[in-house]
Amino acid sequence: MPHAAEGGSVNARDSGSPVAQRTPRISAVNDFVVKFANVNGSGSASANELFARSILRMGVPVSPRNIFPSNIQGLPTWYEVRVTEHGHLGRRGGVDLMVAMNPQTWEKDIAEIEPGGYLMYDSTKPIAGGKL
Repeated sequence: MPHAAEGGSVNARDSGSPVAQRTPRISAVNDFVVKFANVNGSGSASANELFARSILRMGVPVSPRNIFPSNIQGLPTWYEVRVTEHGHLGRRGGVDLMVAMNPQTWEKDIAEIEPGGYLMYDSTKPIAGGKL
């Protein structure tokens, strides 16, 4: 499974499954969704905001949203950024790149990834067998 020091990235196409190998990689350039699954109180709100602002400063319209803004430290929270050249403000549905940093919501988060989408995660933390 490919991974880097900071995290791993998996595409269904790389899993070796015959069904997964037929899934094309995402080719959306001008309309895609990045979703961050975090634990509240981990500094994720600041990092998420910086991510959205960096894309906006490149001149690409973004629509960032807190999906479940938990006010209690340790509970799940999600932040979704829709990057779209047309400046759409609404959610599109589905996720092209999931940054899964919360083991409590791992299965739900992975289920939201579009076919051919990508998963980034912390490869230093153990993942139960069969969950990937």
